[in-house]
Amino acid sequence: MKATDLLEVRDAGLYCPPGGFWIDPVQPVDRALVTHGHGDHCRPGSAHLMATAETIAIAQTRYGADAFAATQVAEPGEVMRIGDVDVHFAPAGHVLGSAQIVVEAGGARAVVSGDYKRAADPTCAGFEPVACDLFVTEATFGLPVFRHPPVQDELDKLFASIAAFPERCHVLGVYALGKAQRIMAELRARGYDRPVWIHGALSKLTELYGELGVDLGPVRQVMAADKAELAGEIVLAPPSAIQDRWARRLPDALPVGVSGWMQVRARARQRRVELPLIVSDHCDWDALCATIREVGAETVWVTHGAEEALVHWCREQGLEADPLAIAGRGDED
Repeated sequence: MKATDLLEVRDAGLYCPPGGFWIDPVQPVDRALVTHGHGDHCRPGSAHLMATAETIAIAQTRYGADAFAATQVAEPGEVMRIGDVDVHFAPAGHVLGSAQIVVEAGGARAVVSGDYKRAADPTCAGFEPVACDLFVTEATFGLPVFRHPPVQDELDKLFASIAAFPERCHVLGVYALGKAQRIMAELRARGYDRPVWIHGALSKLTELYGELGVDLGPVRQVMAADKAELAGEIVLAPPSAIQDRWARRLPDALPVGVSGWMQVRARARQRRVELPLIVSDHCDWDALCATIREVGAETVWVTHGAEEALVHWCREQGLEADPLAIAGRGDED
């Protein structure tokens, strides 16, 4: 069997014919194997959901306990027989519970990486490269211009701004799942022991991280604070909220963008960000290329982002490569 016989693209997304299941389907299906809990990869309504325990908990927190008729936990490294293929989940390093899905049959192996990053993250297991014949990779930042600096360098900018403007409230625009909790954990690792204030939209998933064993330190909701109490404090909110009426309750708010997209100045200006911090939960260009080399796949399928540039690079390396252009993939906010 060829690795390309293991997967094919259909209207509902990526399908495994010999296994009879879908991976990160874009619409409800009978059996969905899901890489992680972001809404563009994990959607409610499928009859059967297989994912890591953390991803199942995230999905049920976001969509409700009855969002799926049945769920099955995939333990990391456990090999499961589904139809005519063997399947196991390997860490992807994207957010808590994120995984690559490894499919094998007839001596061929395909890996669907989902979203992934190679930078260290204190809130989730790091990416584990899996040798394979077919590698399905994202390309969110799949252009050579994207090279992400170390997160500690970006936090230095934040602390320098707080020192320069101690009377201002620094409000960080972060995704509700993954980015918010990673920033909290990175702040704690730097010795920041003050409460981190959060928008209510971040509370459920932040509480879930705590329940799942991720220590984020003292966290408080903005709605419980007096305006004066927030002067000089760090507040986390969804990116859309930092320019919303909600932000008016904050004392002299300084908008901070926290995203790999902050490398694009036009994006920062568009969101009226005063302090752009380049912190991403995806690979930059160098990490994408290094990962493709490391897994050793002869065939690479590219989706979600600047597909053509990465496909071109792969072909220059002598690899078979094609864009997938799966509908429904996008930013987490």
